[in-house]
Amino acid sequence: MLRDPVSRYLSEWKHVQRGATWKTSLHMCDGRSPTPDELPTCYPGDDWSGVSLREFMDCTYNLANNRQVRMLADLSLVGCYNLTFMNESERNTILLQSAKNNLKNMAFFGLTEFQRKTQFLFERTFNLKFISPFTQFNITRASNVDINEGARQRIEELNFLDMQLYEYAKDLFQQRYHHTKQLEHQRDRQKRREERRLQREHRGHRWPKEDGNTEGAVTEDYNSQVVRW
Repeated sequence: MLRDPVSRYLSEWKHVQRGATWKTSLHMCDGRSPTPDELPTCYPGDDWSGVSLREFMDCTYNLANNRQVRMLADLSLVGCYNLTFMNESERNTILLQSAKNNLKNMAFFGLTEFQRKTQFLFERTFNLKFISPFTQFNITRASNVDINEGARQRIEELNFLDMQLYEYAKDLFQQRYHHTKQLEHQRDRQKRREERRLQREHRGHRWPKEDGNTEGAVTEDYNSQVVRW
């Protein structure tokens, strides 16, 4: 599931602000975890409770930045968390392309902002049916955060790879949705044609013609009874 990068970033900030941490995450890549030099922490204590949005954005090692690209991409292509492995521009290009390729090769992915369409694609992809429809929640913790245009721009800059990935994901998602809808309409039309054909065949065999003249047979039988009487 992918999410609008600004909303996702604000949601993670509020989560961390309440005391959430990822201390148990190993961040394994190429068989090892990153060293403290490769992945420094953004806070000295047990957690980052009460962190302001500015403090959250100012940490250059914050894994909230471009999290969706990083979690979808093959980090081994860029030397994992070793930022000296290649220059930043090349690293970003490779990460973004890797994330796009992996997303495209997945049988299914959904978008948080399109719950009903996500449900439709999941059910059609895996031939499963949910017992209740997905609910679209437009009011979230992130939507309740009031930020100015400057802060929004800063978040978009910090997540510029996620912004590009999300635009790509939305386009690919809509293509899959419309293609699946089109296939379903074609199957429905074919099913209706087949049902009409079967109905015509059924009507054609409902009253088969009998051999001989039934009416004449009845009259002849009645006349023979009259003669005997």
